[in-house]
Order: sequence, then C-alpha cells, then structure tokens
Amino acid sequence: MDVRAIAMGLVFALIWSSAFTSARIIVADASPLFSLALRFLISGLLGVAIARAMGQSWNLTRAQWRATILFGVCQNALYLGLNFYAMQTVEASMAAIIASTMPLLVALAGWLLLGDRLRPLGIIGLCAGFAGVALIMGSRIGAGIDLSGIMLCGFGALALTFATLAVRGATSGGNFMMVVGLQMLVGSAALFLAAPIFETIYIHPTLPFVLAFTYTTLFPGLLATLIWFLLLDRIGPIRAATFHFLNPVFGVTIAAILLGEKLGPLDAVGVVITTLGILAVQLSRQPVAKSA
Repeated sequence: MDVRAIAMGLVFALIWSSAFTSARIIVADASPLFSLALRFLISGLLGVAIARAMGQSWNLTRAQWRATILFGVCQNALYLGLNFYAMQTVEASMAAIIASTMPLLVALAGWLLLGDRLRPLGIIGLCAGFAGVALIMGSRIGAGIDLSGIMLCGFGALALTFATLAVRGATSGGNFMMVVGLQMLVGSAALFLAAPIFETIYIHPTLPFVLAFTYTTLFPGLLATLIWFLLLDRIGPIRAATFHFLNPVFGVTIAAILLGEKLGPLDAVGVVITTLGILAVQLSRQPVAKSA
C-alpha cells in the first residue's frame, strides 16, 4: 500500500466519520428523510455535471449499473436514511459505532454464507469487535438510550453489508464520478418517495443547519464517496476496508468535540476493543505474502 493510498484512506475515514455529527445537526432543524433526499439530489447533480466535464460517459458497464442501483438504494436510501431518521433520538457517537460494525458484518456473512476463509486472527477480531459494541450498548441502555433508534441503525448497517457483498468486484471500468453521481440520484429518488409517507416535512434554515447541510452535501456526500471508489480501484476492497477500523475513534472524537457528547469509561473501553477488533478482522483478510 503506497503513501497516496494511505492518505486517501485516512481522509476518507475522517470525512466519513464526521458525517454522523453533521447529520445530527441537520435533523435538529429538518425532517431527516426529506433533507437527506435534497442533499443527494444536489450531490448527484453536481457529481454528474463534474463527470461530464471530465469527459466521463453515461455508458456504464453492466456491473457498474448494478452497483449504482444497489448502492443507491441500500447505501443511500436505506443505510443513510435509517441512520438520519434514528439520529433524531440517537447520539452521533452511538450511530457511528453501530455503522462501524459493517466490516465485521461483511466478514461474518462472507465466512458463514459465502465460504470466505477467515484466519484465527479474524475470528478473534469478530468476537472482540462485537464484544466492544455490546459493552457500549450495555452502558448506554442503562442510561436510557432509545432502543428503536438503535434498531434502525442496526438495520441500516445490515443494508450496507448486503450492498457491499452484492457488488464485490463491480467497481472497475472507470467513470467513477459518473457512478458516484448516479447512485446519489437513485438514493434521492427513493427518499423523495419515502419522505411524505414516514414524516412531516419541514426545514428550519438556521445557520447550524445551513453549514452542516452544505458540508454534508459536498464532503461526506460527494468527496468521500469519490475517494472511496478511487481507493477501491487503487488497492482493492480488502485493503481499502482496513481503514474502517478508524471510524469508531474518529466518529466518537468528532461528536465529542463538536456536539459535546460525553464518553464514559465503559464507552471508551468499548471503542478501543471495537477498533482493535475491526483492525484484526481486516488484517486477517489481507493476502498472505508468498515467500521467494
């Protein structure tokens, strides 16, 4: 893994983790599904316009169209939609921790359902990762956390896990910005249909809302997604997924700094255990170097 790939992975993890804090700010002043649909519409149109300016084509490969639709529905509409809806009552740090279990869920599903090999280090990492989340959940439940919101975050993580497994190997073929833009528009369309069914639509254009919405639209919404696709193409999904081990730490730290969310002793221990578990799982999935 070269220096450029490492830098891309660090920037992606930081931006991705910050999205939970900005989302928490957004849903304080706007209905979650409608505001997310609006964000995806703007991000998607910008992405497509940039792609066309770069000379990229609408003619995606069959695998890319499949990835575009699946990610648009599962990642944007379901995963992020459920998280936005949940963060009306769930803290950003908790949502970030649950979302960070995605690589654990991918490894577990690949091992149990698809016959992927998982080395002993990976099995230890799975146990540690889920134990860390359970430790955090136990401390938060005692503090009166909203269980329905936690369930929504969990279903969102499962949706993203399904999409990740379903489109393995579908990121090649170029036209990355076009893929990014189109999958945003797919998510936007699904959320615009869901919003009037599941919520009362409103927006209070306060300064925190405007700043958070703008940031989320341009950075987690557009830039981070593009970096992720480029990183997948550069080093492959297994190595790229290693950077997810940073998400619990980044997500909790950003929420504490910007939102003042408190982190108790058990939470801190749980975050460390979860982080090490994710790292162990991802390292166990790295190709074994062949001896000369």
